[in-house]
Amino acid sequence: MELGEGWSLLFLGAMLLAGYLAHITGPRIYIPRVTLLLIAGAICGPSVLGLMPQNVSEWFPFVAHMALAMVGFLLGENFVGKEIKEKGRVVLWVTVWETMLTAALVFAALAVVGAPIALALLLAGIAPASAPAAIFETLREGKSKGSLTDTVLGVVAIDDALGVLIFSILLVVAQAITGHGTHLSELLKGLWEVFGAVFVGGFVSLPMVWVTTHIREGEPTLVEAAGFVFLCAGLASILNVSYLLASIVLGAVVANRAKENMRPFHVMEGIREPFLAIFFILAGFRFDLSKLVALGLVGVVYVAARTAGLALGGRIAGKIVKAPKEVRSRVGWCILPQAGVALGFALLAREKLPEFGESVLPLIIGTTIVFEIAGPLIARWHLNKAGELSEKPEK
Repeated sequence: MELGEGWSLLFLGAMLLAGYLAHITGPRIYIPRVTLLLIAGAICGPSVLGLMPQNVSEWFPFVAHMALAMVGFLLGENFVGKEIKEKGRVVLWVTVWETMLTAALVFAALAVVGAPIALALLLAGIAPASAPAAIFETLREGKSKGSLTDTVLGVVAIDDALGVLIFSILLVVAQAITGHGTHLSELLKGLWEVFGAVFVGGFVSLPMVWVTTHIREGEPTLVEAAGFVFLCAGLASILNVSYLLASIVLGAVVANRAKENMRPFHVMEGIREPFLAIFFILAGFRFDLSKLVALGLVGVVYVAARTAGLALGGRIAGKIVKAPKEVRSRVGWCILPQAGVALGFALLAREKLPEFGESVLPLIIGTTIVFEIAGPLIARWHLNKAGELSEKPEK
């Protein structure tokens, strides 16, 4: 079905209204709106009722770039100098331990159940990747505040950078094992994706800081802020670096260099809602629920080992740095959601090692459905137990 302007506007309006319904319904039934929107998208998708035409999913890449760019910019606000000094050590240790232990446990568990070593390496490299948008939205929806919230926000802002490096290294090892040669170019690409993103974010931040510090009350901050955020994400995508990380760096520099004017963050906070609502519905729309049936033993072991790695990594790191009990016992459970980054890694694995990539991609699609739907629910439960949720149902 070709979508004309009328049908496109109709589906767009329906998705925005679904976002509103999730916004007012979620707090009443204690289910994160992220989960509700993903489920709504899946139900409307071709694998269930097929209420929207398949080509609606063509909107997803563009919407995802815009939504994740805004999420990245807002995450950067948490890297203010004073807060880094207070919480940086805890965030860094938790990130390193969760990332490394998750990769190690996934590899070991899959090797034990007889999975090919190359396949175990690829899945181990994918496992640490998180879903910043789902985690961020769950925290913001519940107006979550506290040491656990601060730690989670810090971890999701940097764990994908470390995850890119780990995946690049394990991909090179898997290629060597399978006789594809030691393609060090893949490792260099991983390094470029991370450090190139830092450069892009830093470069775009220079004019944004100047404009932000010179803007006067009443001037169009929204136009300026959105322009620079999308410019940064677009430039990062063109240069094949992480646009999410570039946006985080942009937000961090602006937060530190333009401390007297935080309006760019306030206005981006105000416009993120419609983009995220459409993003999560389209993400659910793309779910192929038939992939859940195909998970098998390897999929179940992957889910269990990844969950254990995140939970244990946070607990061990928390004990080392003497983090509060609520942080060390719950932080790993709050970063279970996994989505776009993991799927990107799976697509790359299929391209570089097709003999194993064809197994990796459907498995990651299936486990993504599990983590994206259950992850926000689990995160919300732990945030509530930690006493950090403050939102109330709307009347």
